[in-house]
Amino acid sequence: MEHLLRATALAEARHFWFRGFRAFVTPLLRRAARERPPTANARVLDCGCGTGANLELLNRFGRAYGFDLSPVGVQIGRQEGRRLLARASVSAIPFRDESFDIATSFDVLYALDDRNERLALAEMFRVLKPGGFAVINVAAMEILRGDHSVLGHEVRRYRRDELASHLQAAGFTIVRLTYTNFSLFVPIFLVRWLQRRRGLRAEGEADTDISVPPEPLNALLTAVLFAESLWIRQFDAPAGSSLLCLARKEKSGSRAA
Repeated sequence: MEHLLRATALAEARHFWFRGFRAFVTPLLRRAARERPPTANARVLDCGCGTGANLELLNRFGRAYGFDLSPVGVQIGRQEGRRLLARASVSAIPFRDESFDIATSFDVLYALDDRNERLALAEMFRVLKPGGFAVINVAAMEILRGDHSVLGHEVRRYRRDELASHLQAAGFTIVRLTYTNFSLFVPIFLVRWLQRRRGLRAEGEADTDISVPPEPLNALLTAVLFAESLWIRQFDAPAGSSLLCLARKEKSGSRAA
């Protein structure tokens, strides 16, 4: 995972995937900020924040805090001037009950075993205020497993119904759930099918998927994903390499049985 964080730190400002991700997630964050109960000082928590690069985006919707289990991720983030970072586990979040308006989890849950995934979702539910929102992104569709799966220590790639049921079991109500990166589904499928036929690379050699492509190609793929992000504001995608969800902790605060 440290290898992934170092590779991510080099790519996340420019790589088309990260640019597309931010275009996909921003409307959900905006909706969460608009619909949450009004408070004087909205608080946002990024659970498993990696290097903390997404805090810049999250700060647009409140005062953003982040934590990650990896000392490397926290170290890189602090070197970049991100101060509201801590080292902690998503399965034991070190904050009080009902202390955040929005909680996010971006590409973390898929790397957790079943027990810790359940604990992570329960902890996110616990720290959210009643009426607060969770915004979650995970890897999707087992047929898209490839070299990046090794780099990300993937335990699972989610189906739509699987992610929905796990969130509902933790007490959340699903507000929006859609695949993303549908516009690149065919090339992603072909590349990762070839990777599986060849044999997946070792972790130290699996970072080619996260390397920034030549700028003309990178700009083109960024434009494709941005166009998809506009479409997804109105429609759900039928497939894609990621699942993006907006979920709510209802004001009653009661967990599902």
